[in-house]
Amino acid sequence: MSLAILKGLANVILVLAAAPFFEGLIRKVTARIQSRQGPPLWQPYLDLLKLFGKEDIESGESPVLQRLGACLSLAAVLTLAWFVPMGAAAPLSEAGDAILVIYLLTLCGVSTLLAGLAAGSTYSLFGVSREMMAMLTLEPLLAVAMIVAAVEADSLRLSSVLGASVYSIEGLPLAGILMLIVLLFSLQAFVGRIPFDTAEAETEIMEGPLIEYSGPKLALFKYAQMSKLFVYCALLVGVFFPWGANWPYPIALIVLLGKVAVLVLLITVLGATHARYRIDQAIRYYAALMVLSLVALTLALVGF
Repeated sequence: MSLAILKGLANVILVLAAAPFFEGLIRKVTARIQSRQGPPLWQPYLDLLKLFGKEDIESGESPVLQRLGACLSLAAVLTLAWFVPMGAAAPLSEAGDAILVIYLLTLCGVSTLLAGLAAGSTYSLFGVSREMMAMLTLEPLLAVAMIVAAVEADSLRLSSVLGASVYSIEGLPLAGILMLIVLLFSLQAFVGRIPFDTAEAETEIMEGPLIEYSGPKLALFKYAQMSKLFVYCALLVGVFFPWGANWPYPIALIVLLGKVAVLVLLITVLGATHARYRIDQAIRYYAALMVLSLVALTLALVGF
């Protein structure tokens, strides 16, 4: 048990250390694509330090709920890191199941909704309504993906679901391939990047649910968003691209970081070359992906 705790803490430290770097990578590559120099790779670290050093001003209707939302946002992501393999087997893979992962993924979005509701601003409530519409159509995609993997593994236990269980059937794994396509096309939306950042839409409602936040609480939300990008990519790798995870720890970790970097670059290129979708366009896009995910689930249930 003590070894599992150490591995879990190592995962948390890895997320906290690497997440701002990948955020800096996104900013740098985006700037290069747009013919700008861009900030240095370590700029997100400096931004977080600056926000943590500011005065914690509370101007919302429910300061207690604001503090809870800020802490819960980052805590949910870091808790999820205990169940995701990062260069080694997931520390608590034997203690959790696919349902728990789905709950933790949903909790990340719920904390943002709580934060916006606690602020009470007209603009924050506008952002909350967008975030809620996106969650209702987007979050089920991850749930279906985990269920498809559980069906193929014939178990809800996380240790069975992870490790490319969606490819475990003989022949052409149609359900796994289709679910992989769905998640790749929805990854941009899961991490809230352009063209699916309609909830915060800086040019319209300036940060959406977080418009009333500053200082340490805003730093926690920003850190959670950066960490969410890294953990979601690592989870996608764990379910669909785990090859190389059984290699010795330092090599397996480097391979994982390389895979995550590829996904981050894909997100960056799409974000830098596409305009933001309107909320109605985004909802229709999510609905189409939901239909495809249900087709994948049906195929998994009938053995394809």
